[in-house]
Amino acid sequence: MEQFSGYAIHEPHSSLSSLSVDAQGLQNQIDELSAFSDSHAPSVTRVLYTEKDVLARRYVKNLMGIAGLSVREDAVGNIFGRWDGHEPELAAVATGSHIDAIPFSGKYDGVVGVLGAIEAINVLKRSGFKPRRPLEVILFTSEEPTRFGISCLGSRLLAGSENLANALKTATDSQNISFLDAARSAGYAKDTDDLSSVFLKKGTYSAFVELHIEQGPILEDEGISIGIVTAIAAPASLKVEFEGNGGHAGAVLMPNRNDAGLAASELALAVEKHVLESGSIDTVGTVGILELHPGAINSIPSKSHLEIDTRDIDEERRNQVIEKIHQSAIRITKTRGVKLSEFHIINQDPPALSDEAVIKAMEIATRELNLTSKLMISRAYHDSLFMARLSPMGMIFIPCYKGYSHKPEEFASIQDMSNGVKVLALTLAKLSLE
Repeated sequence: MEQFSGYAIHEPHSSLSSLSVDAQGLQNQIDELSAFSDSHAPSVTRVLYTEKDVLARRYVKNLMGIAGLSVREDAVGNIFGRWDGHEPELAAVATGSHIDAIPFSGKYDGVVGVLGAIEAINVLKRSGFKPRRPLEVILFTSEEPTRFGISCLGSRLLAGSENLANALKTATDSQNISFLDAARSAGYAKDTDDLSSVFLKKGTYSAFVELHIEQGPILEDEGISIGIVTAIAAPASLKVEFEGNGGHAGAVLMPNRNDAGLAASELALAVEKHVLESGSIDTVGTVGILELHPGAINSIPSKSHLEIDTRDIDEERRNQVIEKIHQSAIRITKTRGVKLSEFHIINQDPPALSDEAVIKAMEIATRELNLTSKLMISRAYHDSLFMARLSPMGMIFIPCYKGYSHKPEEFASIQDMSNGVKVLALTLAKLSLE
């Protein structure tokens, strides 16, 4: 196991008016965690249940232990670090995020919300604070959909998704490795195929607060320290496949082609068209995956595969865009003589609203720390989207360089992370006393 940064022992402060963040220690830990990667620095690639993922989890569990938290894991690898309060039987206040990273991404997405949450606990302990309710840090399994095509896998299961629990029994990755085999290789799901043990009851937590980089440029552009999230946009994911006849790139003349690749290209442009026609800047759509078969320069594509992401803060408007994409796919089959072999909605989630009491606690904490703040909508989805099904929810955003995320240039300054940890610590403290 690689060496990792611990924390110096401090005498507790008499009140929460002075919060001491070990910001350099937090940065060191982020740097160290980024070394658990299947790609070279400065990029990070950390995919669910791989060797690097397992080592990274071990690293975080050790940090939880150093912070004096009691650590447990569930059947899919959601990790919980608990600090019991004066009344441990009360529902806990939870915080946390994820540490998995899509291929060739950065080292701050999700990680700030996990390591920052552990540091927030240390901040409170150093201040001499004693919570009434327990405080719990959660490392969520697989917020990214990289391996099995399912975003927020761990938090969806915590929120009680029976459909997902059943689907995972037969789910496989691109190498035809089953979810259960992958989980067992990492030390999880050992005794049963039934994942319902992961489900939590509504009310398990009295509140959930997630610290996260903004993943957009607004806070940096406006010179604002803290974003207070009021809502998370509704995401949907689609899988689409076309089948054509294929053939030799030189021998088949243009009028005689049924090109699955051009069908996919036309649908990709249709996605952009329908999103722009929604009339709202909050509607977005992305064709993130486009694959052609057989994938040879001198072969007309006989099959094409697209994966489409579309989001909006208005669920009905987003669903209208999905229906228009479907109608365009059907039209393309007729004009190009191809077959629509799949049009599958992988997920179609409703938006989540932050709880007014949690928003208020974050606002008060920000004011007491003399930090500027702004009410914001999150257009990226987070585990908070599904934790909102279990408890009142809120999110704290901090600025990131040029809004960059999911790329190696992703960056958050030590000062901005320190501000976020302070706001999180003070918010947790307030909520834990309620």
